[in-house]
Amino acid sequence: MLLLYYHPHPTGLTYYVKTVAEGLVKRGHQVTVLASRHTKETPLGEAVLNGVRVVRLWAPVRISRGMIMPTYPWRLYRLMREHDVVNVHMPMLESGLVALVASITGVKIVATHHADLVLPDGPINNQITKIMYALQQSLSRRAQCVVAYSEDNVENSFYLAPFRHKTKVIRTPAVVPEPDPERVRQLQRAWRNDNGPLIAFCGRFVEEKRPDLLIRSLQIINEKYPTARIVFAGEYDIPYEDTWNRHAELVERFSSQLIFLGLIRDKQELANFYAACDVLAVPSDIDNFPLVQGEAMLCATPVVASDIYGNRVAVSITGMGKLARKGDWQSLGAAIIDVLDEPEKFVKPREFIKDIFSFDKTVNEYEAIFFEYANS
Repeated sequence: MLLLYYHPHPTGLTYYVKTVAEGLVKRGHQVTVLASRHTKETPLGEAVLNGVRVVRLWAPVRISRGMIMPTYPWRLYRLMREHDVVNVHMPMLESGLVALVASITGVKIVATHHADLVLPDGPINNQITKIMYALQQSLSRRAQCVVAYSEDNVENSFYLAPFRHKTKVIRTPAVVPEPDPERVRQLQRAWRNDNGPLIAFCGRFVEEKRPDLLIRSLQIINEKYPTARIVFAGEYDIPYEDTWNRHAELVERFSSQLIFLGLIRDKQELANFYAACDVLAVPSDIDNFPLVQGEAMLCATPVVASDIYGNRVAVSITGMGKLARKGDWQSLGAAIIDVLDEPEKFVKPREFIKDIFSFDKTVNEYEAIFFEYANS
């Protein structure tokens, strides 16, 4: 399995790969992850984490979200010769190289498409986006199979458009423990203002996630719920873009209604966070199928999501929430009010949600694909 960042890097993509890798190991497969040493604290070289062999390479140069790993070509070649199939998690700068090495070694490629890469506008980022698109297309042409999160993504992604004939949909799994009722009550007592509602945001404070829209939506929400608060879980001062700084004035304006928790790494605490809040908002401009939606639903927390491809799927297939117009803070605020007014309409049983975002189904389908191409 190839990706840039691996656990403990805190993103949905990383957790997705970790979940599938460990699930396959439990079934007796040998799984190796090749990734970067993304921080100085992360061990360099090989380690075994929950049965998964993890190889982290020296990455001395950063380019936006990417990294340059000088030893990558040789290590990639050696590992490909040891394995039956390679699963590439895109977008990834090394995609073109992976396609070349796979053609030399004859190893079959299964490419998992996580997102259409869109960076903040600017000369350097625009050039990076064009290069990444070309590299990803090269890899997808070489791949035997491309995995997408949903039919909605397949039908609407310009990255996937040329490869619909070999794209298979595997739904994103959601795995989170049941919330601890006592801890949930503690969090609610700590966060609520005069018994007002709590609105969750779980993710990085970056441009594509549009946290600014959620903050602006308080202008609508406050008309009916003036003591509402937004609780942010996730990193907010991101080194590769200036979204936090650009919206400093907006944050200051609504500071009395905003709580910033930072990153929640513990899964139990994450479940408690979801359950303590009345609704989760996902107002992204770009988001293929965020894991946080399924996780929140498992904790009986409805979702309000922007009506964009991929992002709208969880709400559409479960009925556990509402959709808001993309980029429209007024529509977002109105949808949040609708959910807060009648939450019982949007909450579904945990088993129902667990079946839709099934871990076992996801691993079953990956296993079947890997068997097919490893033996072909």
